[in-house]
Amino acid sequence: MKRLTLVAVAVAALAWPALAAAHPLGNFTINRFSRIEVPGPRLYVRYVLDMAEIPTYQAGRIDLRAYAQRIAENARLTVAGHAVKLVPLRSALAHPRGAAGLRTTRLEVILAGPVLHGRVSVSYHDNNFRDRIGWKEIVVGNTTPSTSHELRAYPKDLLQSPLDVTSAQASLAPKPGPDLPPSLSSGATLSAPDRVADSGFASLVGRSHLSALVILASLAAALFWGAAHALSPGHGKTIITAYLVGQRGTPAHAALLGLIVTITHTIGVFALGAVTLALSQLIVPDTLYPWLNLVSGLLVVGIGGAVLRARLQRRRRHHHDHHHHHHDAPSLRSLLAVGVSGGLLPCPSALVVLLAAISLHRIAFGLVLILAFSAGLALTITGIGLVAVLARNTFRRIGFDGPLVRLLPAASALVILAAGLAMTVRAVPKVS
Repeated sequence: MKRLTLVAVAVAALAWPALAAAHPLGNFTINRFSRIEVPGPRLYVRYVLDMAEIPTYQAGRIDLRAYAQRIAENARLTVAGHAVKLVPLRSALAHPRGAAGLRTTRLEVILAGPVLHGRVSVSYHDNNFRDRIGWKEIVVGNTTPSTSHELRAYPKDLLQSPLDVTSAQASLAPKPGPDLPPSLSSGATLSAPDRVADSGFASLVGRSHLSALVILASLAAALFWGAAHALSPGHGKTIITAYLVGQRGTPAHAALLGLIVTITHTIGVFALGAVTLALSQLIVPDTLYPWLNLVSGLLVVGIGGAVLRARLQRRRRHHHDHHHHHHDAPSLRSLLAVGVSGGLLPCPSALVVLLAAISLHRIAFGLVLILAFSAGLALTITGIGLVAVLARNTFRRIGFDGPLVRLLPAASALVILAAGLAMTVRAVPKVS
C-alpha cells in the first residue's frame, strides 16, 4: 500500500506541467526579424534568427560564419534602384534550452550596407528560410518598436496568426556623426528569449535519474498526458461518436477503434521522426502536417459518403421488404479508415520526445513513453465511443423509437460527411 502511495505521488508530480520552456510558436518554427537602421552615414541591418527545437536539432552544429554569410546572401537590399551587397560584420549565437531539454537557437548578425549620400529610396526583402513556417518581421529605424521585442516576447494574441512581413520600402537619409554599427545582445538578453511552459509529457524523457519507480511513474504520466491531449480539438472524436451511433457499433468496435488509433499515432510519430533525421534535406517535416490533415479529411469524406449511401440503400430495401430487418454493422475496412483518420496526425510533443530520447541515448525509454502517450489518447477516444454506444443502447431499451430516432443513423452520416468536408477545406489552402 505504501509503495502504491509513492507511485501515485510520483505520477502526480510528473503529470503536473513542468517548469521547462518550449517555443510559443511551436516546435517546428524558424522565426526571422530584421531591423533596417542608419545610425550614422552607413546603412545597417540587424538580423535575428530564432529557431525552435526541431529545426535546431536538424541543423546540428551551427557554423556561425557560414550561417551569417547565408543570411547576408538571402537578405536582398536595393538602394536608389540598385542592388547592393550586405556584408556580415558581427554575429552572436546562443542555444537556450527548450522542450524536453532540446536546444533552441538564437542567432544575431549585424549586416553592413552602403554609405548613403543624401536621402534615397531603400527596398529590402528577406528570402531566408522562406519555405519554413514562423514569425517574419521587418522594422525600419532604430527607435521603431518591434512587435515581438526582436523575437524575445511574442504577443499571445498573434500566436495563431504570426506576422508574415518579408519586405519593406522606405526613404532613408544619412545622419551626422561617426560610423558606429549597432551592438549585439549579450548575456541573458541573448540566451533567454521568451518561452512558454513545456508540456508535462515532453519533460518526462529528460528526468535525470531513471529508477524503476520513476520509469513506472513516467509511463503512467505519459498515459495521463495522452488521455488529456485527446480532449483537445481534433483526433476525430465527433466523427468516431457519430460513426458508432450511426453504424450500430458495439463496445468491441469502440475498443478496436482505440487500438487502431494507438497503432496509427505511434507509427506516425516514428515515421515523422525518420523523416526529420534522414530526409530533412529533401522534406521539411512541418510541410507534412497539411498533407496529413488533407488525407484525414478525404478519409472522413469517404467514410461519411459510404455510410450515407449505405443508409439510403437500406432505406430503399426497407420500403420494398417490410418483413426483413436489415441491421447496420461496421465493416473492418470502415473501422480501419475511421481509426486511421483519428490517429494519423502525430502530436508534435511526441516527436520532440523521440528526438530528445535519441539525443540523450534513451531510445527505448522514449519509445515506450510514446506508446503510453498514444495508448492514453486511444483510451479517451475509446471511452467517448463507449459512452455513445451505451447511450444509444439505453435509449433503445427505454423505447425511444420516434421518427427523429429512426433518422439518427442518416443524420450521423451527414455529420461525418460535413466534418470531413470542413477538414478538407481547411487543409487545402495550407498544402503547398
